[in-house]
Amino acid sequence: MTFAWIEPALLRDFQAEGTDAHRLCTLEDGWVERFGRDILVSFKRVLTRERLLTELQSWADSVGFRFRRIFARFVPRKSEEREPPHLIFGDPGENLQTIATERHLKFGIDFRTGYSPGLFLDQRENRRYVRHIAPRRLLNCFAYTCSFSVSAASRGASTLNIDLSKKSLERGRENFVLNSLPTLDHRFIADDVRAVLPRLARKGEKFDVIILDPPTFSRSPGGKTFQVEHDFEKLLIDALEVVERDSHVLLSTNCSTLREHALEVMARYCLKATRRAATFHRPSQLPDFPPGAGASSIWLALR
Repeated sequence: MTFAWIEPALLRDFQAEGTDAHRLCTLEDGWVERFGRDILVSFKRVLTRERLLTELQSWADSVGFRFRRIFARFVPRKSEEREPPHLIFGDPGENLQTIATERHLKFGIDFRTGYSPGLFLDQRENRRYVRHIAPRRLLNCFAYTCSFSVSAASRGASTLNIDLSKKSLERGRENFVLNSLPTLDHRFIADDVRAVLPRLARKGEKFDVIILDPPTFSRSPGGKTFQVEHDFEKLLIDALEVVERDSHVLLSTNCSTLREHALEVMARYCLKATRRAATFHRPSQLPDFPPGAGASSIWLALR
């Protein structure tokens, strides 16, 4: 999988739409991403890192692109071996936080807090689709830093955000503040999604957009594990209990064995089991990602 450095015309398109968070280059063993004026190099081999750093400088010079800092992170085979990015170029005395912009919405980026700095770039088209739908009530499962919820709230939605991490949800609240969005109509629950969904169903709560973008693997404080290949089906069935008619559900995952076709097969089974009907929508290909890179996603439009 090789994707050349993005063309100057695409860089101008991103700037024109108010976006400074996107991919710059993708190779088989690494990629380069931009978050505002900061650069994140992800690599599986040291030789790939060195190649990307060398090409970054020459590409930036050729297109007149100016960056402030470069961070690098090793991509391990096992998720539990992931470490935060390391600063390799720039002032080490500076705050390791910054702000990235996507279609004029602002998102806090923090290179200190873990492997991921706070915004998944491969979900950009899905966030745009949420703004297009303009939901009334959005349920954001595995909310992380609540980027989907900020997108929905910018169109007037109320949101419910669920994540195991209190710190991630606090960063989500900060993203609302960054965009001058009051959090009065937004709830934040630090808990296991699998425990919360049945509670919402018992209370009769309903949502017109549900985001299901679970991690490939996670472990709750009580030791209960989540494995997307085994648990996504039950998750979707539970989510369908709290979805309204004429609503939308996003199914998305980075698991390599659950590509779009597998997600659709699973969705058809769950729809049949719950006697629901839906059409399927696949998001547009991101211009800065090669085909097959990033998350696999499908949208269910329930009738």
